[in-house]
Amino acid sequence: MKLFFLGTGTSQGIPVIGSSHPVCLSKNFKDKRLRSSVIITTKNGTHILIDCGPDFRQQMIGNQKDNIDVVLLTHEHNDHIIGLDDLRPIIHKNNKDMPLYCHPRVAKEIKKRFPYAFSVKKYPGAPSFDVYTLEKENPFFISDTKITPISVYHGKLPIYGYQIDNMAYITDTNFIDAKEKEKLYNLDLLVINCLRKKPAHHSHFILSEVLELVKEIQPQKTYLTHISHHLGFHDEVENELPENTHLAYDGLEINF
Repeated sequence: MKLFFLGTGTSQGIPVIGSSHPVCLSKNFKDKRLRSSVIITTKNGTHILIDCGPDFRQQMIGNQKDNIDVVLLTHEHNDHIIGLDDLRPIIHKNNKDMPLYCHPRVAKEIKKRFPYAFSVKKYPGAPSFDVYTLEKENPFFISDTKITPISVYHGKLPIYGYQIDNMAYITDTNFIDAKEKEKLYNLDLLVINCLRKKPAHHSHFILSEVLELVKEIQPQKTYLTHISHHLGFHDEVENELPENTHLAYDGLEINF
């Protein structure tokens, strides 16, 4: 399988509009981060998109990607779902509704924010979605690929991460309870959010918390995503991280 990082930034991206922070002014392409999203390509060639934020169109064109078969959504905040309308060309090309898998609460929000996609009489060119609601106890299959929802907390908001094969993708969390953490032990690959070094945040892991989690669950490799400019310059932070823990960056592809 392959994992491709379409974006690795927070809700504002890097650079932040109007910011004079040194990281926002960096010329290093690894310090320029669009909103967090990845494409998983399974062994049978199915393209699974996790989250679809406001940069989706730019991400697909910039990386010469042209197909998505299924979308998994972690939660309903705009930086994770507001790009769903830009799936229209793919929906029309494939001539079928786009399957969306998400928490029941997220399904309701999608129908509120994109009501025209669910109208009985649709406007010509509107997107069409098949929405499937998930429960954390129930793994499901996309083709022959098993996917297990992982229930985590974004502040007080319950959201989903996903375990796919021997990889887990988790973003926008600051707490994982012991039961859900059991799903994460001894992974080949963990992708997890890391906002900054300090201070602590009410709804996102910071670096010290992520490193403590990694030490506990011991994945073979870890990549950090959903990164703000306050974490620091990519190359400097990368050199400070423990062995087998890395910063992801936009355009990075990993085999797992």
